[in-house]
Amino acid sequence: MHYPNLAAFVANSRRPLTNGPFALLLIEDAVEVDSTLAHLGKLGFSDIIAFCANDIVVPGTDNTNLHRVDFDVAADNALPDIANTLIKALPDTWFYYCYNGEYLYYPFCENRNVREMLDFMQEERRGSVMSYVVDLYARDLTANPTGVDRATACFDKSGYYALARKDATGETLDRQLDVAGGLRWRFEDHIPKDRQRTDRVSFFRAQPGLKMLPDRSFNIAEYNTYSCPWHNNLTAAVASFRTAKALRRNPGSRDVINSFHWPQSVAFEWSSQQLLDLGMMEPGQWF
Repeated sequence: MHYPNLAAFVANSRRPLTNGPFALLLIEDAVEVDSTLAHLGKLGFSDIIAFCANDIVVPGTDNTNLHRVDFDVAADNALPDIANTLIKALPDTWFYYCYNGEYLYYPFCENRNVREMLDFMQEERRGSVMSYVVDLYARDLTANPTGVDRATACFDKSGYYALARKDATGETLDRQLDVAGGLRWRFEDHIPKDRQRTDRVSFFRAQPGLKMLPDRSFNIAEYNTYSCPWHNNLTAAVASFRTAKALRRNPGSRDVINSFHWPQSVAFEWSSQQLLDLGMMEPGQWF
């Protein structure tokens, strides 16, 4: 279905819908929209809500589980505005968010759907799932000047680090980390400081009083943690061409970066096992 704005979708959501999980897809351009939608559908999301400008073509809008909402995703605080509106409209619902050209992987995702994973996380008494963005990039920028090519996609197998997150007074926050690496670390001179982190709370469960803040963290501190206090939890990874696209789109970086490939590059196998083996995510107690 196609909605002219978010308010129209919210009005419709008051009628019975599936009980989630919902995927929120922010479409910034026409790059890999089809493959992103197909990937989300394969994982088993009950509904996909696609937000984009009204001139972007979104395939499959005749699908009753795909809802297209006209929205300026380039506007300041676009994601928090979307998330906070839907948190109020659809309480107790699980949401996942991503952009086009991004592909979610969680442990054993080839054999277990996203609902099974979230059921397990609820048993763990978790209201969020921490994920880490893995920057994908084309092997050859001459052949693929946009930086995007699924057939030759590579990523950095090393070069990641995590620092304990601190509050405004300098105190260390419990079980919160600022994670960096990938293209954002190697080409940090071309990326704003507030966009260099790769940790992302990709999944969150709506509850009264919950709000996504402008930095995409949440006002309830436990939502920003990578695990519960008593043991490690499952984490996920988001394989993303988004940084590569931005570095190739920006004239300042495009003119000085001839290749993203380096000695620590490895071909992306499009599998959860590869990411598990390299420590990009972990299964926690889920076997």
